[in-house]
Amino acid sequence: MEQSQLDQETFSCSICLDLLKDPVTIPCGHSYCMNCIKSFWDEEDQKGIYSCPQCRETFTQKPALKKNTMLAALVEQLKETGLQAAPADHCYAGPEDMACDFCTGRKLKAIKSCLVCLASYCEKHLQPHYDVAPLKKHKLVEPSKNLQENICSKHGEVMKMFCRTDQKCICAFCLLDDHKGHETVSAAAERTERQRELEERRGNIQQRIQDREKDVKLLQQEVEAINHSADKTVEDSEKIFTELIRLLQKRSSDVKQQIRSQQETEVSRVKDVQEKLEQEITELKRKDAELEQLSHTEDHNQFLLNYPSLPALSESTHSSSINIRPLRHFEDVAAAVSELREKLQDVLRDSWTNISLMVTEVDVLLSEPGPTTRAGFLKYSCEITMDPNTAHTKLVLSEGNRKVTAMNQPQFYSSHPDRFTDYWQVLSKESLTGRCYWEVEWRGTVFVSVAYKNISRAGGGNDCGFGGPVSSRVGVYLDHRAGILSFYSVSGSMTLIHRVQTRFTEPLHAGVWFRWTGDTVEFCKPT
Repeated sequence: MEQSQLDQETFSCSICLDLLKDPVTIPCGHSYCMNCIKSFWDEEDQKGIYSCPQCRETFTQKPALKKNTMLAALVEQLKETGLQAAPADHCYAGPEDMACDFCTGRKLKAIKSCLVCLASYCEKHLQPHYDVAPLKKHKLVEPSKNLQENICSKHGEVMKMFCRTDQKCICAFCLLDDHKGHETVSAAAERTERQRELEERRGNIQQRIQDREKDVKLLQQEVEAINHSADKTVEDSEKIFTELIRLLQKRSSDVKQQIRSQQETEVSRVKDVQEKLEQEITELKRKDAELEQLSHTEDHNQFLLNYPSLPALSESTHSSSINIRPLRHFEDVAAAVSELREKLQDVLRDSWTNISLMVTEVDVLLSEPGPTTRAGFLKYSCEITMDPNTAHTKLVLSEGNRKVTAMNQPQFYSSHPDRFTDYWQVLSKESLTGRCYWEVEWRGTVFVSVAYKNISRAGGGNDCGFGGPVSSRVGVYLDHRAGILSFYSVSGSMTLIHRVQTRFTEPLHAGVWFRWTGDTVEFCKPT
């Protein structure tokens, strides 16, 4: 080891790896900068044991630190002779670092690579590239392990040209060999052109970044708006439902009060009649007792003498018998309340469907594109069954209400306000929202349709009838939220028959219309 290297290591602090500053020597004999060992021991205060960073000898009490004046003077003297601190360990090249190609022994980290010399340099060995005129023209880059990739594998020369025909870097000898007659430019010129393209692409990317950042900001504002609207709607809805509950409670209280009031009135009226009748009974019993006593009088003259003096029987204030009308008392009230409950349930059910629909209609972003293949449509397939309460009396439902057949004779159906009276039609039981797909097969003259639940049921006007396609197997695709309703002819492929683009305001129902007896329709199971 050289003397200078020995001096560097001898007078360097093993903590900061620099020349000792205000050197102190601890009891084990090792020396450090005063601030370095103080900081090191400050971190060991919590342990209560202090150690030497080099030999790891421990001390139960923190040693007193005094400046080693002799060592300090020696360090200052060495500084005046030009001695510098030994390179810190972090300046040496590790396994993952690019090492200087010109260092001997332990190599330092390279700080630059030269694309002309195809070598890497530490700070000391790089200096000639800053001082020597010819070397100043060399291209210096960040340390690179790929310098050998700039050497032509065939000719061993630096590749300073670029072949646009083959889109690869080449050397000067390649121009006369494999790339003769090709379009070639200097690598620098191609870099300039590609750099221009790169900057243009970066500009486009940065513009897209700005656009996306604007979109993100808009979406964040939309999130805040959605949250605010949802919170306010929840609050308003809770108030409305609370008012409805309070109204129902008020009506319940009113009914209870009316029943109790009427109960009191009727009971009082009945008891009043009962009291009068009991008084009359008492009076009649008294007179009966007098008559009985007179009837036992043996003296005829006495009997005849007292008989005329008996008071006449007064006319009864009530009929001879109480005719109780066959009332059900308050049972009819309970029936009326029950009827109210059923009506409210119907209203709540229908209203809930609309409310649910309004909730699902909240769609900030654009809907996804619809499917284009039958396999894609089948992902949204749903099972459709017919509602018997809507079927015309000449329609027979079978196969779990999936199949409908037109008959010559009317069928026995109970009366229902949802039943079609003129057109031979029937609606599905299912309310259709969101994305739905179903397929229908039929025989005869049948019209397949989709309608709102409130379509007219009575009469034969246009407001009651369904339209229809012209294929024996039709696929119907509904995207309720996007307002798309499409009819397809299903065979080997999906052929669009008709498409409607609108805004649906209510759930929809599948429907069919029959023209002749014997016509059949079957809603296919999803497969």
